[in-house]
Amino acid sequence: MFTIDKNTPFSWKKEIFAGLTTFFTMAYIMVVNPIILSDAGIPFQQSFMATIISTIVGSLLMGMFAKYPIAIAPAMGLNAYFAYSVVKAHAGISYQAALAAVFVMGIIFVILSLTPLRTKLIEAIPDNLKHAITAGIGLFIAFIGMRMSGLIKDHPTNLVALGDLHSPSVILTLIGLFITLICMSLNIPAALFIGMVGTGIIAYLTGQLQFSKGFVAVPSLPEPVVINPIQAVSDVIHYGLYAAVFSFLLVTIFDTTGTFLGVSKQAGLVKDGKTPNSSRAMLSDSIATLVGSVFGTSPTSAYIESASGVAAGGRTGLTAVVVAGLFAISAFFSPLIGAVTSIAAITSPALIIVGSLMISHVRHLDWDRFEESFPAFLVILSMPLTSSIATGIALGFISYPILKILKRQWKEVHPLVYIFAVLFVIQLIFMPH
Repeated sequence: MFTIDKNTPFSWKKEIFAGLTTFFTMAYIMVVNPIILSDAGIPFQQSFMATIISTIVGSLLMGMFAKYPIAIAPAMGLNAYFAYSVVKAHAGISYQAALAAVFVMGIIFVILSLTPLRTKLIEAIPDNLKHAITAGIGLFIAFIGMRMSGLIKDHPTNLVALGDLHSPSVILTLIGLFITLICMSLNIPAALFIGMVGTGIIAYLTGQLQFSKGFVAVPSLPEPVVINPIQAVSDVIHYGLYAAVFSFLLVTIFDTTGTFLGVSKQAGLVKDGKTPNSSRAMLSDSIATLVGSVFGTSPTSAYIESASGVAAGGRTGLTAVVVAGLFAISAFFSPLIGAVTSIAAITSPALIIVGSLMISHVRHLDWDRFEESFPAFLVILSMPLTSSIATGIALGFISYPILKILKRQWKEVHPLVYIFAVLFVIQLIFMPH
């Protein structure tokens, strides 16, 4: 039921343990995602339950339909893009309208997942730009974590400066960062989660964390935010959110594909260079994105943390099903998680470390070729400095073909990249943010 073929090894004990390992490794998303989305105006309970629902739907489909030991949840990076580059950067745009853009992207993603166009789109994007986008988002996320905690603050001349190291929030953040770094150095799979737990305990003992609403509550299904597909398309057109839809789609496709291929190879599920049920895996993620947007969260993606479950012995879809079950149980602990999200110092270390992991993609860049490295550099530099992931992507896609033409290497550029470049020029000129 959970295996791709008869040759895939199966053990109930290993699969359940692998599911537990993956869950504790990625459990931080239940806390971090609502915090980031709150900056877009989405109420905690709405985004928390949307996170749970989309994770359950995506992981169940990945486990039972695609039969892979890979968990699906709202993507780090895309949630920041949703909050800061779409909602906060556009005056007058509500989170409901931004969710409509996610919904429309989800529909397009479903269609692409059912056709060969998805593969062609991935092949068209230069590898250097793929890695640069991931690295840039990582730098932006780390920057957000440092600002939330007070480690850095606004400065009238230098824009940013070191925060008050005597502040209780900053001290707690540094302690949490130290705890998490110890766990990371010891290769403990649930390092981020353990770091938040340890920081939370210290915050409670020092009086910074209080549980005024208790620990457990019966979960309730949130009211749908996006109901009418026609209205969703209308909102995208009305607010001119074409660049947002494209950016969501672009990052989601190669992020999910890259994670899917990497974890599949680690699990030994790549057969003769091919991944069975790959279209089902992409469809699982796209459906989770659709469902998540309806209830109130940013796009989902395959989670690289699934690699920890594979390392623990997970080889079949049962691993992902166990993750879905554990997230369902977690829905009963919204008061506990709600209290934790109110203390930025508890979650900021996770943002900073996730950012450091994402920016490691710079090692894959071709620094010896200026026409390849400079567009990547623009992407990485502009994302945190403009507080816009979309702007970083746009500058990269515009500068890349220009430099290739100047180097007389225009034939190396896929025609789709030229189309993207023109679209981004139009977007920056006529729809700036």
